[in-house]
Amino acid sequence: MSPTSSNSLTVIDNRNGKKYVIPISTTAHDSAIAASAFKDIVHERENGEKQGLRVTDRGFLNTAVIQSSITFIDGDKGILRYRGYPIEQLAESSTFLESAYLLIWGELPTKSQYSLFHDEVMNHSTTHVDTEEIFRSFRYDAHPMSILTSVFAALGSYYPEANPSLQGQTLFTKQTQSAIENMDKQIYRLIGKAPTLAAMAYRVRQGRHFITPPPGLSYTGSFLYQMDCLGQQDFKPNPVLERALDTLFLLHADHELNASTTTVLQAASSLTDPYSAISNSFVCIVRDAHRSSQYTVSVVFCGANEAVIRMLISIGSPDKVPEFIEQVKKREKVLSGFGHRVYKTTDPRSYIIRKTADEVFKVTGKDPLVETAMRLHDVALKDEYFVKRNLYPNVDFWAASGLIYKAMGFPLDFFPVLFAVPRVVGWVAHWRQMMLSPDGVKIWRPRQIYVGPSVRDYSPIEDRDEVDRKKVTDAPTAVFHSGQSKRTQLASYIGKRSKL
Repeated sequence: MSPTSSNSLTVIDNRNGKKYVIPISTTAHDSAIAASAFKDIVHERENGEKQGLRVTDRGFLNTAVIQSSITFIDGDKGILRYRGYPIEQLAESSTFLESAYLLIWGELPTKSQYSLFHDEVMNHSTTHVDTEEIFRSFRYDAHPMSILTSVFAALGSYYPEANPSLQGQTLFTKQTQSAIENMDKQIYRLIGKAPTLAAMAYRVRQGRHFITPPPGLSYTGSFLYQMDCLGQQDFKPNPVLERALDTLFLLHADHELNASTTTVLQAASSLTDPYSAISNSFVCIVRDAHRSSQYTVSVVFCGANEAVIRMLISIGSPDKVPEFIEQVKKREKVLSGFGHRVYKTTDPRSYIIRKTADEVFKVTGKDPLVETAMRLHDVALKDEYFVKRNLYPNVDFWAASGLIYKAMGFPLDFFPVLFAVPRVVGWVAHWRQMMLSPDGVKIWRPRQIYVGPSVRDYSPIEDRDEVDRKKVTDAPTAVFHSGQSKRTQLASYIGKRSKL
């Protein structure tokens, strides 16, 4: 590239005065430079070797790892589009499965295309009878997301034809007719079995028998049937709740490279099977990867919308909202459901969900927490403290997904499952895009900045001096033992290890 090119970045290394010209690639929406270009800007290491500069970006705040045509987000303007279609239009006119087709194959389907996709998904919703034993092996109080993480990983063992370790590493990347057909079959299986496995996780904790997916119902209708039917004749889920769940599923189907999707792609870049790659993503959901600032809550083993409900319960009533707001400002309390890593204005999905909530409440009755939520919403939006920090309600606040799910009778710890089931679509869409990349699949291997000790010589254990640890993290901590564990420690037996 010419040094005078306007489509470039000029970098001057002030350590030696050298000048570097780095090309800028531009698309309709973004401009970017290749981080690898900085490898030409070298520095001398302590051992005399020369090494190129590395780009640090803790938390991937401004690092693009792929090019994607699936989901577009403009956080400053509050825009979300699936393959170019505004989320508002899809939520109004489309369905979850139609939008799933759009996300995966890039275009809205014709009638025949949709019919094939719908039928394949629904036909692949049944599971092997052995999976029932996996579910029943968990404790009665096991978190449903722990169950699903394990079951999705185990699912791959039933389909050896989908395992690149057994069939060859180019199983999904060679793009032959048979490879594409194999890929599509796994996509049908994953989307079809997601609600079935979720319903099984729901029922196993209640000691109920599992239900075979019924024919003739919609995707969300079948899901509700499998969770709720207790043998009643001609059982049909309420159509308002069925449609509401379909809308929520559509809104949650994809959201670009969030933590869970990135985890899928990180694993998939090693060319593992899709079931193993997707099972990894569940742990990102239950650990609330949606916190965006120090003012939003971080909840272990709990979805973000579940955290909103717990916060509203803790507030108690609308009249206590001002007191809670002041405690948040003093950092004595945490505020859930406001702020987002991407959106700097109101999340576009929140309006749709609020409308959906009104429809659901007409059937179920309004949850008392709604009044508290409304007051919190209004007070926070008028408070300069939150406005200056761009802390607007996000999808998890008016996902009232929390308030809707609660009104529909779902337990709090099942909320993350209701997020994960539709997100399987986004995961497989990004997985498929990666496998079909014209540039091939390159394993994701981030670099680090080493800050540890320089070279040291090993010394035998008897020659080492006791060192005062400056921090509790500098050495292992002792665990308190009681009960049988303590009695066992005090007992004598053959093979017991003596203390050094």
